[in-house]
Amino acid sequence: MTGARIFLPVHDYDLTATLDSGQVFRWVKSPDSPTSWTGVVEKNLVRLKQIENGILAESAVPQHNWDWLRQFLQTDVDLPAILKTFPDDEPMHAAVAACHGLRILRQDPWECLASFILSSTKQIVQIKQIVSLLCERFGELCGGDASSPELRGAGVADTFLRRGVAATFPTPQKIAGLTEAELRACKMGFRARSLLSAAHEIADGKLDLERIRRLDYAAARAKLMELHGVGGKIADCVLLFAYGFDAAFPVDVWVERALQQLYFPRRRVSAKRLRRFAATHFGPHAGYAQQYLFHYMRTKKK
Repeated sequence: MTGARIFLPVHDYDLTATLDSGQVFRWVKSPDSPTSWTGVVEKNLVRLKQIENGILAESAVPQHNWDWLRQFLQTDVDLPAILKTFPDDEPMHAAVAACHGLRILRQDPWECLASFILSSTKQIVQIKQIVSLLCERFGELCGGDASSPELRGAGVADTFLRRGVAATFPTPQKIAGLTEAELRACKMGFRARSLLSAAHEIADGKLDLERIRRLDYAAARAKLMELHGVGGKIADCVLLFAYGFDAAFPVDVWVERALQQLYFPRRRVSAKRLRRFAATHFGPHAGYAQQYLFHYMRTKKK
């Protein structure tokens, strides 16, 4: 089998920080290369490797157009321009210095929505396990061979099918045809009901995920929050990571901790007050700033 490869020139891009910062849950790091990751974008099984001045991408099948990958990785975004809009304060300086090159990806809306529904009250390692089981059992095998020479270097042959990484994310129609018990068997617990409900809303045409793109931030957020099990945090994650609403500022326990410890270290501030502060302090790319703070708090040394 003959695959394909392309070099994507890009500066200020940290592939590992980006893929391991809690935005996505299906990427597997190569056991023999700390800068190589393998995963699925749309229906494409692909290996990414950080090299000097860019990213080397290898696909399991021939490719005529790589725009799908550029869009996912957001390699054309002017990151320095975004960073200039961040507040000029010590916490943001520290977060940017520690996470230099962190990007926000542009994900498929359904996969992003479903993944964050499954993230409720779960740690990242648990979310990855749930999503992997879901894809392994109900996704479709990607084109190409997981043990092909193009991808063997990522340790794919022994792990991909077992982990479900070489399968597509199951469609809303597929999920809607399952039972809650089948979904619970993927270790998602009570989240199965929320995922099933969202899948039915989309499969039945009651919710058009593409229409979300045409709404303003407030209306898009409100629309997503009509779904069972989708609160403000999940809605903001989807708007930021799938639709590019940079004003979205997801607040979870890590971000609350960051805001409290870094901006209000000498007094206890309510969660409501922290959200009001975040809504005005971080500028037009507040969501980007949030991701830097989130990853900084998760990875910084105590």
